[in-house]
Amino acid sequence: KVILGAQWGDEGKGKFIDIFAGKADLVVRSQGGNNAGHTVVAGGEKYKLQLIPSGILYPECVNVIGPGVVVNPKAVLGEIDGLHDKGVSTDKLFIDARCHCIMPWHLELDALSEAEKAKEGTAIGTTKKGIGPTYMDKSERSGIRMWDLVHEEVFRKKARFAGEEKNRLITKLYGAEPMDLDKIIEEYVAYGKRLADHVEDVSVLVYNSYNEGKKILFEGAQGTLLDLDMGTYPFVTSSHPVAGGFAIGAGVGPRMIDEVIGVAKAYTTRAGEGPSP
Repeated sequence: KVILGAQWGDEGKGKFIDIFAGKADLVVRSQGGNNAGHTVVAGGEKYKLQLIPSGILYPECVNVIGPGVVVNPKAVLGEIDGLHDKGVSTDKLFIDARCHCIMPWHLELDALSEAEKAKEGTAIGTTKKGIGPTYMDKSERSGIRMWDLVHEEVFRKKARFAGEEKNRLITKLYGAEPMDLDKIIEEYVAYGKRLADHVEDVSVLVYNSYNEGKKILFEGAQGTLLDLDMGTYPFVTSSHPVAGGFAIGAGVGPRMIDEVIGVAKAYTTRAGEGPSP
């Protein structure tokens, strides 16, 4: 079952996802990053889940982040620690090894780019979470993936090369201060060690669950009209929050989707910039 936003996000789909997550064996996030999320109130506690699937609040539910998602290691560890502080286990949380990592230079470039566009009156209104620049590197085939992050020697080499390239952009194109690559690399090596046990081949987990007849919930983030191809371009996100995006973003075939529920509300709002009829 797919639950997605039928407008620009903020339709209240988190409430429906929470209801159905309680009946699911597996909950899947498949696109976007920590620029989205749901606020869920359970047992008198408020949980702000930006990257971790909502099924995390149900002890028997397996929660997976598919290869179509871009993951900020620092942010996801912050969510994990926050859940632990409230007594919620994350033993059944798995992140696909193919997920691309949001690095500090992606956040810096996101902010610098938006500031430049604002001068021309063309700002997109991004969340400045580094999502777009990370998907840019993914398309350019120069990104750092979760597999790289949890293999220290590989990560050090790739991060050094990528960071030096991004520092040239930051200093020469935008005239900003370069980033401290030594500090960043050491910080993210430590994140990789903490996340290693959560890194899996999510497509296999989903596929096997489907063959075993388990109930799978594909959890939508953002909304249909923010789709990179079908949305109100250029005021869109960098991924595909439509129903078809789940198959690619989770690494499974489209025939695994039996039902699609779109959530809309009676009035329109949107985050960021762009038309809002």
